[in-house]
Order: sequence, then structure tokens, then C-alpha cells
Amino acid sequence: MSRYEERFSQVYGRDPEGISFCPYRICPIGAHSDHNLGKITGLAIDKGISIAYSPKQNGVVEMTSLQFPKRAQWHVASVPSSKQGDWADYLRGATWALGKKFRLQVGICGVIDGSLPIGGLSSSAAVIIAFLQGLCRVNGITLAQQELIDVAYDAELNYVGVNVGKLDQSCEVLSRRNHLLYLDTKDGSYSLLPENPAMKPYKIAIFFSGLEHSLAGSKYNMRVDELRAGVYALQAFAGQEYGKFKEAMARNVPREVYEQFKDRLPAPWARRCEHWYTEFERVEKGAEAWKRGDIEAYGRLSFESGWSSIHNWESGAPEQIKLYEIMTRTDGIYGGRFSGAGFKGCCMALIDPAYEESISRSVSEAYLAAFPEMRGKYDVFFCESADGVQL
Repeated sequence: MSRYEERFSQVYGRDPEGISFCPYRICPIGAHSDHNLGKITGLAIDKGISIAYSPKQNGVVEMTSLQFPKRAQWHVASVPSSKQGDWADYLRGATWALGKKFRLQVGICGVIDGSLPIGGLSSSAAVIIAFLQGLCRVNGITLAQQELIDVAYDAELNYVGVNVGKLDQSCEVLSRRNHLLYLDTKDGSYSLLPENPAMKPYKIAIFFSGLEHSLAGSKYNMRVDELRAGVYALQAFAGQEYGKFKEAMARNVPREVYEQFKDRLPAPWARRCEHWYTEFERVEKGAEAWKRGDIEAYGRLSFESGWSSIHNWESGAPEQIKLYEIMTRTDGIYGGRFSGAGFKGCCMALIDPAYEESISRSVSEAYLAAFPEMRGKYDVFFCESADGVQL
């Protein structure tokens, strides 16, 4: 029995009636792009968020997390109108978003557990989706894949208040084992690109810096606003029609317009735009490299994405930047970058499995030499690609 099932039994004196699971995801190329309708490539991994749960006929939601203190409670028909500033806001947002589409009557009690440390693997989206699975089941609701993505997106964007795109939700729902998800967030169209028989073997390495990570409390929203400000200005310089600020999207401004007017932008806005347009090209090149089985070329593009995240998007704590730099000079690593929004959290890499032990040893030694205070907090995990959430 898992630890979250054991905790459920301890709290409620009975076994849970259901288990839901949502995998974490990585995005080797396509970072900081989806919120402006870019393209992404991603993989679900075989670690994620699990919830042991049972229905509550009185409509009360009662959730406990093994990672955070305090039990959270609310009623499905009266979710607090604004976020409360704690870990359960993502679940309140999920209840709120689902309740706009369906009449919810049955509540849920449950215990949540994550199989990796928090930070950089879209744990916020994973916990929303895993919770939605359970809440839908106890209420007899069946969501199609795109509906689940849209409800989870609504919860994080409009209740929690993070200016996300649909990268995380899409990777966690649509992904399939041994396939690369190639998604256009402008219209939701996607392909699942199988591994080419000619491709060298790979595994996924996750290096946790030891720093916890919170999108809502980071500079994530500011970076998105800076990009949007640059796009808004480009539209004005080019004489394009433009409407509300939040509706300005880089995808709607051709690269040629950016190249023509980028020198007129304030430097920070220009750097955000530079990242977005070059990342769009890297995704397209990466998808072609994957199709032909060239994981080394795909990996190099992921390293380039990491460089741009540091220098153009200007994200990453010093610890993460050090991890990235160590990765770039470590034998057996095809490529990698920050995972998640790149403020604290972790780095991910695609590696040659033959080098697994030496990678673990050399990266760990170099990182802990630079940040000895992270001993006991830093960790490394090796994962495989996985199927997205099962509906």
C-alpha cells in the first residue's frame, strides 16, 4: 500500500474508493512560448501526482497533502470567490472551473502525494488534473481530453492568477510513451511523433537544485507581461490594429515585423521577444530532428533553449544556472534546460543511459562543490517517458 493510501486509511478509518494519477511533464524545447500561442515539444514522465479519495455526499471537499501542512475544506457549491494564498488554491480553482460547466453535488475527501520534489515539473497542473479526475468521477462527469485541458487551464489562469498557456496541461493529458508531443498552442493541433528506429537510446534525468519553486510568487507573470508589451509596441510601430493588452500575442506578429522594429523596443522587451521568436524556430527544428531520429541535434537545440532562457528570458536562480552550465560540459548528456518556468525548481536533461552513473556522480559533485549548503536538498532522478493521464 502506498503512503498516501496509508494516510487516507489513518485519517478516515477505511480504504479509499478511488485513486487518480497525473504524470509530471518535461518540455525540452518550447519554453516560455505557449502563453503567446507558440509551439512546444514535450514528454510526460513516469513520476507524478497521486490522490487517494472517496466521495462525500454532503458536497464538502476535504483534502490533505503529504507535502504541505493543514487540511483544506470548502463546499462544491460555494468555492471561495478568490484564492486563499495556500497550497489548496489549485484545487479550489479546479472546483470553481468545473463548477462553471457542470452542477456539482458530491464532494470528495482525499490525500495527495507527489513522487518527486516540488518545483519545475508542472506539479501545479498535475495536481489540478489529478484532482479533477477524482471530482469528475464522484459526480458522474466524463470529460474529453480537450475539455480536461481547458478546465485545468481555466483554474490556473483565472483563479490562481498565473499567466500560463496550455503547455503543461496538454503534455500531461495528450502524451504517449515513446512519443514526442508536438503541439501548436494556437489552435490545439498536435502530433505524437514516434521514436525513430535509428534513434540512439535515451533516458530523462531530473536534477533538483534544492530550491522550492512557486510560479505565482516568481517573476513569471512579469516576464509574460514584458513580452506582451513588446508585442503591443511592435503592432503599433507596424501600424497593425491592436485591441486589449492581454490579447496581444507574439504569434500574431510576423518575425519580419520584429526584425524591422526590434531596435525601437526597450531592451528588456526586445530580449523577451528574441527568446519567443527564436524558440519558435527551435521547436520546429527540434521536431524535424526527432522525426529523423537525431536525438543529438534535438539535444543541442534544448541546450540552446536553456541558453536563451538565461540570457533573453532572464530566468533562473544562480543554482539553476550552475546546474545548466555543468550539464553542458558533462559527457553523455544530449541536451537539457530549466524545467518549468525557470525560477528555482530543477533542470532536466536527455541522457545516454550508458552514462547514467557517471552523469549522476559528476553533476552532483560539481553542483555540491559550488553550493555545499544544498547537500541533503539537492537530488537527481532518472525517468522514462510515459502515457498522459488516463481518462
